[in-house]
Amino acid sequence: MNAPLNGSTTTATHRASERRYRPELQGLRGLAVALVVVYHVWLNRVSGGVDVFFLVSGFLLTAQLVRAAEGGALHVRRRWGRTVLRIGPAALVVLLSVGLAGATLLPEGRWGQTIRELLASALFVQNWQLAADAVDYGARNNIASVVQHFWSLSVQVQFFVAWPLLIALVLLTVRAQPHRLHGRLTLTVLGVFVASLSYSVALTDSDQVLAYFDTLTRLWEFALGGLLALWIDRVVLSRAVRVAMGWIGVVGLLLCGIVLNVGSMFPGYAALWPTVCAGLVLLAGHSGSPLGADRLLSARPMRYLGDISFALYLWHWPLLVLYLVTRDREEVGALGGTAIIALSLVLAVLTYHLVEKPVLAGAKGVPAAGRRFAAAGLVAVLLVAGGWQVALAERAQQPGAVGDAFHPGALALVGADASPAPLLPAPVTVYEDWVRIEYWDCAPLAQFPMDRCTQPVEGEPERRIVVVGDSHVQQLTGALLPVAQQRNWQVTAIVRGACPFSTVSEVVPDELDCLNWGEAAAAEIAELNPDAVVTLASRDVRAGLTEQTPPGFVERWRQLDDLGIPVLAVRDNPRFDYSVPDCVQTDGADCGADREAVYAAVPPYAQLDDVPANVSFLDIADAVCDAARCPAVIGNVLVYLDDNHLTASYTTSMSGLLEEQIVAALGGV
Repeated sequence: MNAPLNGSTTTATHRASERRYRPELQGLRGLAVALVVVYHVWLNRVSGGVDVFFLVSGFLLTAQLVRAAEGGALHVRRRWGRTVLRIGPAALVVLLSVGLAGATLLPEGRWGQTIRELLASALFVQNWQLAADAVDYGARNNIASVVQHFWSLSVQVQFFVAWPLLIALVLLTVRAQPHRLHGRLTLTVLGVFVASLSYSVALTDSDQVLAYFDTLTRLWEFALGGLLALWIDRVVLSRAVRVAMGWIGVVGLLLCGIVLNVGSMFPGYAALWPTVCAGLVLLAGHSGSPLGADRLLSARPMRYLGDISFALYLWHWPLLVLYLVTRDREEVGALGGTAIIALSLVLAVLTYHLVEKPVLAGAKGVPAAGRRFAAAGLVAVLLVAGGWQVALAERAQQPGAVGDAFHPGALALVGADASPAPLLPAPVTVYEDWVRIEYWDCAPLAQFPMDRCTQPVEGEPERRIVVVGDSHVQQLTGALLPVAQQRNWQVTAIVRGACPFSTVSEVVPDELDCLNWGEAAAAEIAELNPDAVVTLASRDVRAGLTEQTPPGFVERWRQLDDLGIPVLAVRDNPRFDYSVPDCVQTDGADCGADREAVYAAVPPYAQLDDVPANVSFLDIADAVCDAARCPAVIGNVLVYLDDNHLTASYTTSMSGLLEEQIVAALGGV
């Protein structure tokens, strides 16, 4: 995705040549957006096409700024205004449409997330909103929103704001020596490239989720395009070399998303693949050969696809998400995918001809009118988001409390009456129903900020309990807290998403982040020397009886045994392949799974012969399932907040059911 920097006309720095329009570049845009759409819709993967857009944007903007600088004036404010007119109207039209459609079609549980991201997208800070959600522990399992794809547009807009200022600063330093402009720009852009790429590699290694959305980790991709703009006219290549480079670049782009797991590897050094491939296409340029890749990219259909690429990028993602939600599907299939792409193309054509082109054409004569159009669109989006927020607040009012006469939760499994009543938590807030340990007294582990949180207690605690593991054990803490509060126990939570307490990385094999965190957590427990540790006894409870107790779990228990620390290991809860609260809202309460499909009669840890003597087990199967089913709603309380996490409301209701076993295992009096 990137909005045309000069309508449908693409320019580059070619002082040594009369040719300024590069039809193969417009075709490159078309290829990039086609890859993005096809990979999203049919392959459920990330293609690397967005990285191509970043490089092309850096190439085009740098070329324009250099020509302006050589003319003596950058007109930064005017350039910002043009950026608003190129990007704002189409983006705001899509956001307004998506906001209205989302309020009508999305399950209530998705409202809060979508409203936040709608506002962030309208203000072009969506990448930072997603980064904040990703590193916030309670938001790691956010289901993709209808405007999630606006993260890349936000990064691009931030670049469009900052880059002219950088070029202007360089221009000031050579005002008395204009012949040094090219060299000074080269050194500056090269410095940005090296610094950003280095930071990108380091942050991707330590926190890939944050790195994916961070503007600074992406800046090198724009800078690489800038370097190409500065030097492309000075590179002389033979026709044969140009033909080879062009095809290597095109084939490389086609294969990138297949060979690399872009979503989990980018943007570090792996993102050099698509950006270098795109750079090869630009360097190949016009080969003059009928066999050149530029002949394909310069064809009229590819150039037109490049013209509508911005609008096509904006429309395809919300249509895909809304289709999956309304049809209650995980994949679109061949027919559904064809329909989504066809409708996306129609809407892109309409947006290009009825919004983008008229606004840009009108702005040439009446700039104020274009700015008013963009401002009106922003106000409309904000009004829709505000009205939606009011509706959310009204529906977020809790219709009672867990444990009252109408909301027994888990106690309904042992006979507590549960007359029909509104569900808890309110469906509109279910995705936020986490055990909020971040509100406790939190302190960082070594290299892992905010990963140890301790619940405050009055005076000296009777016992000190450490809960350690992933987000599942965090949610199960809800069953422990009422017991701890009654007995003046102090609970410390050491948790990290997707990192069970094990000596190996269980979710992503050999992931250093989880391995390092596990060692840091073990060292912290040894230093705290608590009265007991609570962690998971098993993982991966799914249909097909896939539950297991990994050897890495047992090894951690053995380490605690060597320290003389008792362990309460809790059986994991079921996981699903769909959002359970969404299912409840669309299909009623008849969601969940047959018990015998997810839980074996004998848990996996009961079949081990090497469990150390310090471990006792807590089987929660009878607290989340009845004799036949593991329902989505029990005692008028929603059991799951997404596809695999128990709600804090439900785990709190489990406390009375499990209290006796918890007290016996943890040595309470």
